[in-house]
Amino acid sequence: MIRHFQKKFIFVSTSALIVVLFTIIGSIASIAYFRSKNEVNEVLTMLVQNNGQLASKNIQRQPQNFFGSRFSREGMFQYRYFSANLDRHNQTTAINNQHILTVQPSAIQRLAKRVTKFSRNNGVISYQGVHYAYRIKRSSKNTLVVFLDETLLMSETREILHVSIALGILCLILYTAILVGFSKRAIKPIIQAEQRQREFITNAGHELKTPLTVIAANTEMQELTTGEDEWTQSNKEQVTRLTRLINNLISLARMEEQPNVAITDIDASAIAKRVADSFKGVAMQNHHQFRVNIQNDLHIQGDQNHFEELINILLDNANKYCDDDGQIIITLNKNKRSKNVYLTVSNSYAAGKDVDYNKFFNRFYRADTSHQIKHQSGFGIGLSMAQRIVSLFHGKIKASYKNGMISFHITLRS
Repeated sequence: MIRHFQKKFIFVSTSALIVVLFTIIGSIASIAYFRSKNEVNEVLTMLVQNNGQLASKNIQRQPQNFFGSRFSREGMFQYRYFSANLDRHNQTTAINNQHILTVQPSAIQRLAKRVTKFSRNNGVISYQGVHYAYRIKRSSKNTLVVFLDETLLMSETREILHVSIALGILCLILYTAILVGFSKRAIKPIIQAEQRQREFITNAGHELKTPLTVIAANTEMQELTTGEDEWTQSNKEQVTRLTRLINNLISLARMEEQPNVAITDIDASAIAKRVADSFKGVAMQNHHQFRVNIQNDLHIQGDQNHFEELINILLDNANKYCDDDGQIIITLNKNKRSKNVYLTVSNSYAAGKDVDYNKFFNRFYRADTSHQIKHQSGFGIGLSMAQRIVSLFHGKIKASYKNGMISFHITLRS
């Protein structure tokens, strides 16, 4: 229980940090990308306005802010750009490649003619692995196409993103390592409360057995003296009921005190058949049809005593909740396509349509809160114990309802 809570605490805390880091890194990358794109657009605008040229005299002194322009009279010489002028017949009349070295005039001419065929007047085109942002200025006499190498401008965004991701991963690893190391200290109050609860249940159970034994002995003495009547019979029934409750509580507390059990290879088929045979008399006494479908020679990884207890709990639960003249079915089989062994215990339960099966394994949960349906004399502990046993076997358990039958499906490793 504590180990499960510890893992859940680490998972939730780490997930929360991942969400925070994702938000921060995404925000930083988005801002950097926006600034770089804004700078690209401003440079293209200036190139279009000045016929494909950048001049320091056109740089206006502007107040600096986070999202504003980063132009300066000297910084403008870092840009790599080129342009081409085309006439009304889409023929090149002028090419400016003074600020680019890797793109030849013939290539500029082809790129200019290519982008003028597009419906948009701006965009990005790739040439020899380099991305060039372009903008087109059309007039009645000619067309101006300017290109800007945005690689240098966008490299800052990529570097920020890479550094942010690396730092985020490093922070996540360090945080998880620290969280794992200090998780027990963080949930120490819960661990102490859980230990006190188990100790209280165990000690109280042993203390309560003494007065119950005395009450049972006094009742027997009274029966010897005055004979058995409805009052002594009621006393014996309540003593038996309380004794069963105490034993269940102590068993559950002891199972939770053992985080692990000795897992060995056991013959599940033989154990299931033995328990089912001993249960036939109980089912017949309560007028229930009992069907057994158990494949031979099925083995699982578990503990023999705990597996026997698991089947007893499920069959006892099925007997309590089974409808009058209903049927109880126990099935143990193995799918050829899977290595797992499947145990299913089902019983007729007409009143199960509106039951919340997600709560069945909660301790002390009773589907019938009014306690008016007969045979339901349990305490809501058995299924919680069954879930604990399945967890010790590293298996899975779930409940379902179909065609008037409630079923408990257990998956166990073979």
